[in-house]
Amino acid sequence: MSSDCPDASEKPEVSSLDTLQQRIGYEFHDKGLLLSALTHASGAEHRLASNERLEFLGDAILGAVVCELLYRQFPEYLEGDLTRIKSIVVSRQTCARMSELLGMQEFLILGKGMTTHSHLPSSLLADVFESLVAAIYLDGGDLASRQFIIRSITSEIESAVEGETGNNYKSLLQQLAQREHGATPTYQLLDEKGPDHSKCFKMAAEVNGRRYQAAWGRNKKEAEQRAARNALCQLSDQPPPYSSD
Repeated sequence: MSSDCPDASEKPEVSSLDTLQQRIGYEFHDKGLLLSALTHASGAEHRLASNERLEFLGDAILGAVVCELLYRQFPEYLEGDLTRIKSIVVSRQTCARMSELLGMQEFLILGKGMTTHSHLPSSLLADVFESLVAAIYLDGGDLASRQFIIRSITSEIESAVEGETGNNYKSLLQQLAQREHGATPTYQLLDEKGPDHSKCFKMAAEVNGRRYQAAWGRNKKEAEQRAARNALCQLSDQPPPYSSD
């Protein structure tokens, strides 16, 4: 790790903490909680002063918020589907990536032995993200931590949903349409509603001149995927899963 990474005798400057708080979109009332979240066991005077307890709490909070988000956003998914997606979204790899995106490695309080590493272990980065979730929760309450989690992992949920069980229905529909009809599907925007910051879109898939049942989505990409799934179901004489109303 580069020598500019703080150790137990060199805590981050106030200006550095301000930079981190701007990145995470939350300003702490108790800066001590933020420092605790940043303190690895190697940089703490004793284990109880490290971020390990915060990590324990943050892991539970992150899991609960993600579970509720998935439950509400995907009412058509079965328990097994939700479990698989959740395991991706709250995985150690995802948490470590969130820490890296926030540049949290610049602010960690580490022991001298850890600062000699050119790269921090991903497990350490995952731990500090969970610790930060808990610190925000303890400082600002449920709403503050929930908002931080949603800002951080919404794109991860979208990626996990698209990748889960080959959930690229547009690709499947294209393969079927080209094989059976020699045509490429097109997608038509039929309607949209809601305020600019939270619009919903209604899309329909067309194959060889036939339009299939439209579907609503929270963005055009999701609406197209749902429209493609409706078309696939209708092409196989099954009822479409998504309503057009």
